[in-house]
Amino acid sequence: MSKIDSVKKNIEAGKKLVKDIESLEKIRLQFLGKKGQITDLMKGLGELNPEERKSHAEELNNIKNDLNNFISLKSETFDDEELSKQLSSEKLDLTLVSQITEGRIHPITQVIDEVIAIFADLDFCIAEGPEVETDYNNFTALNTSENHPARQMHDTFYVNSKTDEMPNVLRTHTSPVQIRSMLKGKPPFRLIAPGKTFRCDNDQTHTPMFHQVEGLVIDKNSNMGHLKGCLETFLREFFETSSPKMRFRPSHFPFTEPSAEVDIGYKKDGNQIIIGEGDSWLEILGCGMVHPNVLKNVNIDPNEYQGYAFGVGIERLAMLKYGISDLRTFYDNDLRWLKHFGFVPLDIPSISGGLSR
Repeated sequence: MSKIDSVKKNIEAGKKLVKDIESLEKIRLQFLGKKGQITDLMKGLGELNPEERKSHAEELNNIKNDLNNFISLKSETFDDEELSKQLSSEKLDLTLVSQITEGRIHPITQVIDEVIAIFADLDFCIAEGPEVETDYNNFTALNTSENHPARQMHDTFYVNSKTDEMPNVLRTHTSPVQIRSMLKGKPPFRLIAPGKTFRCDNDQTHTPMFHQVEGLVIDKNSNMGHLKGCLETFLREFFETSSPKMRFRPSHFPFTEPSAEVDIGYKKDGNQIIIGEGDSWLEILGCGMVHPNVLKNVNIDPNEYQGYAFGVGIERLAMLKYGISDLRTFYDNDLRWLKHFGFVPLDIPSISGGLSR
């Protein structure tokens, strides 16, 4: 019997003895280790003539590959068996509260839930849309001119895809959701669109990705008085103050006319900002009556329908209400910060039960 045949016989006998990971390692060392039987035969190839060396080397490599495949498959089998044992023995009873580490709801999630609770009580529905938007929905349909600064790359993230030969963008606001909703449906509309938005900016009060909620009402009778009443109700409920001080300042947005920015009154008590009181003012959101061109772009007759729109930053609301001074800390993934500013999961916002408890 040749040495190679002897090794083959030993390998087959060794395979039958493999019962666990330890015995598998033993057979690996026996044949493939530094002093293993296959390794020794490989070292002796140099003493053979060229023809024998070639045939022996090919046969040894086949034996070696077969053994490696056996070891690999067995190793996976043993790993799966070990994992199954662990899973069957390490059970967690979720009904035992003492075993669960208490988590926290992120302030952004909490504020979105608070905003939804308020506007749901005002009969607004929730609309959603994609974060990668078409140039038409993000700019053109919203009456934004081709040369508007917002279209420039220093303000907007463009992506490597196109729609109707125009580059797509990461949406710079959630207003495209309003466009999609109006294109799909028929008036009247009464909706809010919360979600992520993206702009090329990063400092203490700006981040490249942030959250907004925008609202839209389209019907035959809405006017600036209705807009003012809606926003006053929202600010009163959100900041949980009986009579928030607010003022409207004329402004300009391509998609509304007339347009306004809303300021809310506040005062300082030491390092604390008290919203709704005092003689100082903070800009908090933008709003206005929907521009007739926007209605035309979504096939709605501006002579028959009109409405109002508004938009506010979720992080800005959270910072003002909960005393968070730096916008960037929302995204630091610091568990200490989340433990301090986070919310208990079961404290679900509601108008009757209180938004923040």
